This record gives sequence, structure tokens and C-alpha cells, in this order.
Amino acid sequence: MQYRMDKNGNALSVLGFGMMRLKRRQDDTLDEQWAINTLRYAIDQGLNYVDTAYAYGDSERVTGLCLQDGYREKVTLASKLPVRMMTCAEDFDRILNEQLQRLQTDHIDYYLLHALNRETWEREVKQYRVLEQAEKAKQEGKIKYIGFSFHDNLDAFRQILNGYDQWDFCQIQLNYMDVDYQAGITGLKEAHEKGLAVIIMEPLRGGTLANVPSEVARLLPTEPVESALNFLWNMPEVTVVLSGMSEFDQVEQNLTYAHKAQAGMLSQQQVQQTVAAGETMRRSLSIPCTGCNYCNVCPQQIPIPELFALENQRMADGDNAGARQRYAQLGDKVAERCVGCGACVKQCPQTIDIPQKLAKLCSIYK
Repeated sequence: MQYRMDKNGNALSVLGFGMMRLKRRQDDTLDEQWAINTLRYAIDQGLNYVDTAYAYGDSERVTGLCLQDGYREKVTLASKLPVRMMTCAEDFDRILNEQLQRLQTDHIDYYLLHALNRETWEREVKQYRVLEQAEKAKQEGKIKYIGFSFHDNLDAFRQILNGYDQWDFCQIQLNYMDVDYQAGITGLKEAHEKGLAVIIMEPLRGGTLANVPSEVARLLPTEPVESALNFLWNMPEVTVVLSGMSEFDQVEQNLTYAHKAQAGMLSQQQVQQTVAAGETMRRSLSIPCTGCNYCNVCPQQIPIPELFALENQRMADGDNAGARQRYAQLGDKVAERCVGCGACVKQCPQTIDIPQKLAKLCSIYK
């Protein structure tokens, strides 16, 4: 396993285990035994960064189970405060204490303010004195380092990055499709220059970059997953790349790649090839959905990520008949159940106009 140092002298594995997309049973509950066996295997192979969040359903509890039997001491544990869910300053301590209980630990190493954007920074973070409370929790030993995860544009990223001088790290969405999206490579470099460790999420854009069209695959230096991960590890400003692994073979594959990961491992030509593949991939996608499932607050119970994945696949492979068949299996006129309430839009980190996209699907699949 390769490691990179943060500013506090911690050696972090270049591959981190994202606990949002764990394997599920047929009843849609998390497969606890699979998670325990798989995460511990990855840790035994040298992985030492584990990422979860309060808002990831049952993930924190299951992560706590995984890290029993001495495994907690082997990792840097990251979790996130759901800033958007706060309604008063007192929520900070209530939520943090609940997280510590779920995780069966007395402290969280890397504590993030979750999914910050310009609105939550100006509203919840400042109104509820979140940073002051995080500093207090740090003094009490409940957390070690303070950071934030981010979904907004570059200007908002700079506002947050420069709005607090004690950030230890940040987490941004980055992959070879998103070099100029949200914080992008520019934000990555600016955070690194300020001394922050930078954790990368969505390296495969919710799995989209694991199965690319042939015209994209032909441009990549090697097979799709390895190319996507190497593109990020090639940059010295990247500290950890998170992968939300839900199958054991994904873990083995990613560990193999991580053992070889080096800054500067790609030639300039290979970097250019990969960026060109990203540009081609963007043209083949209709909807920039990463499948994070944050939009699953729909009162009409519309399976939004599944619909968007279906449409993106139709655009990629041109199989209109197959797409119509899969759409029908999701339920009669499922996209037409949308009432335009906007609950999903408020939760979407990609700022997709979901009702507008659903209306378009209605016309395509009518």
C-alpha cells in the first residue's frame, strides 16, 4: 500500500474505503458480515482510511461493528456532521454524541462538515456556530481534525476554503470527467497550497466510469477503473481517493492498483488521453447523476437514480428497445408520478433540476 502524509504527520493510505455503497441483502439492509469481512481484509492489506457519515443510513453503526476487535486502532476514521439537518446549535453535540455511540468509539479522527455549499456555509455553519463547536469538540478529544466535504462551484469553494484558517483537510468530487466541475483541479491545487489534505470522492462518478462506451475505452491508457484511479493518484496534491466498494472483487482490484500508485506515474500523453476520454464521456451522458441516492426523499417514491442510470445507459449504448423494457419494469409511468415538489432538488449535490429531467423522461418513454 502506498501512503501520503497530511500536514499533521499522519500517513494515509492512497485508497480509502467509502462506506456509503456497501453490499446489501435482498431486503435492502446492509450485509453486516460482508462488510466486516471485507473492510477488515482491506485493512489487513494496508488500507487505513475509512469514510462514513451520519446521513448514510445504517453505515455508521455497521462501520462501528467492522472496527471492533482492534481494527479501530488501525485506521483513520472519518465521519460527517449533517449540517443541512441542523435546526439549532444544540444539534451539534447531540449528533456528534450519537455518532460516537454508533461508531463505538470515543473519537472521530477526520470530522467533516458534510456537503457544504454557499448556502449552508452562510446559513447553518455561521448561524449555529458550527466551527466554534467543532473546535470545542477537538479540545475535548471527541474529534482530531476539522474539514469539510463540498458540492458547489469554484467561487463557493474558495469562499469556504479561505473563510476559516484552521481547516485540516477537505473532500471534493473529482475524476477525469469533472476536471473543471465544482472545485475541480483548480480547487484541488488551491487547497493543497494552503496545506490541506485533499480527499477525493466520486473517482468513478458513481460507477459510471467503470463501464464506459467503447469510444471512451479506446482513449484510456489502460482498463477503465485503473485509468480513473491512476489519473487521480498521478497528482501529488491528492492525498486519498475514496472508493465505495460493494463487491469483494472491487476491493481486491482497487488494492492492486493502490499498491502501485505513485505521483507522476503517468506521462503527459496519458494524462491528455484520459482528459480527452472524459470529454467524450460527458457528451455521451444525458444526466450528471452519481447515484448517491440523496434524492430518495421523494414523497412519490420515484426511483430517481435508477431512472437516470437507465437514461444514461440508453444514451451510451443506443439500445432504445432495451431501455423501454427496463423502464416498464420500474412501474407504469413511474416518472409521471413527479408532482414537482422540489424535495429532491434540495438534496441533490449535483444540483440537477430533477423535475425537469423527469418530465423529459416522460416524453421519451411515453
